[in-house]
Amino acid sequence: MKNIPALHEADVGGPAQPLLTIRGLAKHYPLGGGLFGRAGRGGASVRAVDGVDFEVRKGETLGVVGESGCGKSTTARLLMHLIRPSAGEVVFDGRTVGGRELPLKEFHRQVQMVFQDSYASLNPRLTIGDSIAFGPQVHGLGRREAVQRARELLARVGLEPQRFAERYPHELSGGQRQRVNIARALALQPRLVILDEAVSALDKSVEAQVINLLLDLKAEFGLTYVFISHDLQVVRYLSDRVMVMYLGRVAELGPSESLYAEPLHPYTRALLSSMPSMDPDHRTELALLAGDPPNPIDPPPGCRFHPRCAQAAPVCAQRAPALAAPRAMHEGIEPRAAHAVACLMHEPGSGHPAAAM
Repeated sequence: MKNIPALHEADVGGPAQPLLTIRGLAKHYPLGGGLFGRAGRGGASVRAVDGVDFEVRKGETLGVVGESGCGKSTTARLLMHLIRPSAGEVVFDGRTVGGRELPLKEFHRQVQMVFQDSYASLNPRLTIGDSIAFGPQVHGLGRREAVQRARELLARVGLEPQRFAERYPHELSGGQRQRVNIARALALQPRLVILDEAVSALDKSVEAQVINLLLDLKAEFGLTYVFISHDLQVVRYLSDRVMVMYLGRVAELGPSESLYAEPLHPYTRALLSSMPSMDPDHRTELALLAGDPPNPIDPPPGCRFHPRCAQAAPVCAQRAPALAAPRAMHEGIEPRAAHAVACLMHEPGSGHPAAAM
């Protein structure tokens, strides 16, 4: 791989420029159900993602966690432009994605994705070698060079090319197929890889091998990761920063160790309390979170977590909190290390009894 020129362009914005900037990203699914295609429920829609803002910095791993249905996977598909957003924009290295600044084909050279279902991600009619070589050929690399790149990548992810290049997906195990998907994602030599539950379907021993492989590849190729998972321990191990999502919005975002050691949002505290512990003195006997998330068709007003929050006050049902770093300005914390939370308890003057005046 070292002697093959990269297909992506050089760094545009410099090391200080975030690689990916998300502004007001939303995805609403209109509800159908009426006769002859008429909209049902008075024009209501499912707010899968409802206005998220965050950055992915060059060279980092951003972990994304939250309950099922919180919008993690929809956000990943919006980042990749696999689905069209209802609102908002994606800016990659200073250029808006999908317009004249950065066409989608050029964007997809630099951003790739690994999905949870390793079998459904591969074309059953293509050999493993052809699956990996397909992307580079579409983007202009010659057949011979693409095949050579595929074989080198197979070797790099731990699959001997002589044994696996001519096989078909159904002949491989789940762990082997996921290694193929990782090799295919790297075939265009991307700068950013989005991993959507990429290890959750694997046995624990295989999962550990794939996680270590991902860390090695990140260091070797200078990659940036967005790692989406429900496994909080794996996210802590892999991530530099962690973003917590709840009902289509960002609840908390901060450095991994800071967020795990001192979570600020009540939802994050409840989520982390579900992590199993072998220490009898640190086991949780009382559940901190009860009930299911509210209906995304008709989310509660104000803070979306307030119906399930033990610290909720009347103002929480009236006012939506903004995602902000409450201590960054007062304590002189560097913006890159800031720990942001969307909670009125941490917003001075919000009207919550626990908030500073």
